[in-house]
Amino acid sequence: MDYKSFSVKELENLLADEQKRFKKLVKEGRNVDMTRGRPSKEQLEIAMPMLKGAGSYNYSAEAADARNYGDLGGTKACKALFAELFGVKSEEVFVGDGSSLDLMYTLVHFAKQFGVLGSTPWNNLKKVKFICPAPGYDRHFSICQQFGIEMVTVRMKDDGPDMDVVEALVREDDSIKGIWCVPKYSNPTGITFSDSVVDRLATMKTAANDFRIFWDNAYMVHSLYDTDDKLKNIFDVARKAGTLDRIYSFASTSKITFAGSGISAIAASEANIKDITGKMFFKCINANKVNQVMHVNFLKNADGVREVMKKHAALLRPKFELFDKKFTEAFEGDEFVRWSKPRGGYFISVDVKSCAKRIVELAATAGVKFTAAGATFPYHLDDMDSNIRVAPSVPSLEEMEFAVDVMISAIRQARMELVLAKTK
Repeated sequence: MDYKSFSVKELENLLADEQKRFKKLVKEGRNVDMTRGRPSKEQLEIAMPMLKGAGSYNYSAEAADARNYGDLGGTKACKALFAELFGVKSEEVFVGDGSSLDLMYTLVHFAKQFGVLGSTPWNNLKKVKFICPAPGYDRHFSICQQFGIEMVTVRMKDDGPDMDVVEALVREDDSIKGIWCVPKYSNPTGITFSDSVVDRLATMKTAANDFRIFWDNAYMVHSLYDTDDKLKNIFDVARKAGTLDRIYSFASTSKITFAGSGISAIAASEANIKDITGKMFFKCINANKVNQVMHVNFLKNADGVREVMKKHAALLRPKFELFDKKFTEAFEGDEFVRWSKPRGGYFISVDVKSCAKRIVELAATAGVKFTAAGATFPYHLDDMDSNIRVAPSVPSLEEMEFAVDVMISAIRQARMELVLAKTK
């Protein structure tokens, strides 16, 4: 609806009517949390058979008993499982504990303190910058802030970051040491990087010899449908281009088995894995190998992982489809509101014009919580006040319907408020 065509009086009446509808929603007294991409309780039940079978697993199948010290980089079976998922060799995998974010933080810390593959420690440099495609993952940006790394925002396009901008930046500035990427079902836009973007990232000229791509492949197996998006294997491209050391890839089972209580892994060149393992030696003896054995017995291989993920998709898909159905009914053809229609991952990205903060604020008064507007941008600086990340995984379908009704009403109110403000 084009509110600009209404008179001030008509618009004030429309806003009053919308506010009355909204008050009815507020009176329901609900509390719906859509701030983070967490698995629902029903999803967590999918992996419970893994725990029930834990007493029967063979924990001494390899040379080092999984219940004892040793195997810093992970069990052979677990590395083989992740190698299959990443599309690399087992020798190019390091297995950690429950959090891939912890591994990302650790590798940034190592680079700051010790450098990478013998390069100058980043702490010894006057300035270190990272390219941060946005909208993007807020926890990536938090790592940069924690370490005092300057963030350079590059806008996301429909097939990945704007590579013309990225290539120009890294070619000229040797203080740019890395880029954050969620290449498949990206957080929050849901897009999958095109073959061209993958090729250009792997082959682009960089002024910094120690430039690293932090390839957070968190949603590599998280399709909502039988037809999965195809992400080109960046390791295959980098191997041919001679840039394999550039890639640090990450994944975990947090949204496959148990969130924060699964296993995580790094995929990288053998030189990088050796470098990482050498530094990890002083940090820990080994990760939880008992958990690794449990996961391998439950998941078995990449096909087994995909079968588990079909069960997750069956629970998630109706929530995404409900959101799209209601937004289509409310806003189809309306240029003021755009929303993503992801085929996988955990998020829906909503873009409005200059009122995202107000929408989030209004929704909160009705008990519906979203990630803070602006959080999907470095330093929380969304110059256009446009982006809202929606995480539909935890609420029930009934709660989702309520939350979407609240969001639709909040958008309408915020939009009318904007138009009225311009008439004064």
